[in-house]
Amino acid sequence: MADTSARTLRLITLLQSHRFWPGEELSARLGVSPRTLRRDVDRLRELGYPVEARRGVDGGYQLAAGAALPPLVIDDEEAVALAVGLQVAADHAVEGLAEASVRVLAKVVQVMPARLRRRVEALRSVTVPMSWRTDTAARIDPDALTAVALACRDTERLRFRYESADGTATERHTEPHGLVRLERRWYLVAYDLTRQDWRTFRLDRLAAPAPTGARFLPRALPTADAAEFVRAGLQGQSHPYRVEALVDVPAPTVRQRIGSWAEVEEVAPGRSRVRMNADSLEWPAMALGSLGADFRVLAPPELTALLAAWGERFTRCTTPGDDGDGGGDPGGPNQRAESER
Repeated sequence: MADTSARTLRLITLLQSHRFWPGEELSARLGVSPRTLRRDVDRLRELGYPVEARRGVDGGYQLAAGAALPPLVIDDEEAVALAVGLQVAADHAVEGLAEASVRVLAKVVQVMPARLRRRVEALRSVTVPMSWRTDTAARIDPDALTAVALACRDTERLRFRYESADGTATERHTEPHGLVRLERRWYLVAYDLTRQDWRTFRLDRLAAPAPTGARFLPRALPTADAAEFVRAGLQGQSHPYRVEALVDVPAPTVRQRIGSWAEVEEVAPGRSRVRMNADSLEWPAMALGSLGADFRVLAPPELTALLAAWGERFTRCTTPGDDGDGGGDPGGPNQRAESER
């Protein structure tokens, strides 16, 4: 049975590595007869792998698209590439992908050997991320992120150290419910056992998460889902700016594009009211501009002034004229010398 299991895993790996395998070559690779190969293929089909067979002298086998995704077998290089790619997706606000990336990353890291974890950490430590505003996109420790994700998945009580906005550090004992990515930050929604109430924790302020091994029965959230709980908590916080605008875009379209960061209300067919809480005005300006339609700012006046300044600057940059530097490279000599495409 052990030999059969090992051969089955080897067969999966081979089928995933090439689109089509001639039957004779595949039998030789596995060291089995064509009859045994056919039995192994039938076993894979029972496990959910859609293996197609081609008959004749040029016959062979290949994996096809199926109704569901079967278990995948990956090698060391692929595991490292997968973990690094998932961390990148989790670090960036890719709509609809960040939360799924964390779930998959937690599964991969859980079974990854220490030697591969060291390679992933080495790649991550020497990679400098590029973002529009590194001051507002708080960096998260991937190990902490995956530890919290696993505790949420396994309904396992979690202890960690948490630093509040005023710098006060406390030890927390929680029942983690779920992770939410909102406004370029990660939040943990959990039931605080010390305070006997639901709380939201920013992951960039959370340190040393330690699963306790104690399982718990999930409690019912006071809101429809974890994302709504986080949004409700953020609305109760103080923000420097409260943005409100009318946009000539149907509400469903606005919600699809920027609904994770804004309240959207339909005021007329094809017209919506958008409200946002913001720490700075650059992001609301870009969000409204990304809708690709006319809009009118109702508040605050600082946003109107910012958009006017941007408009003047953009107009100047599209107006032909002498730039005054003799047609030099705007990147500068250092940029030309150091940049390679």
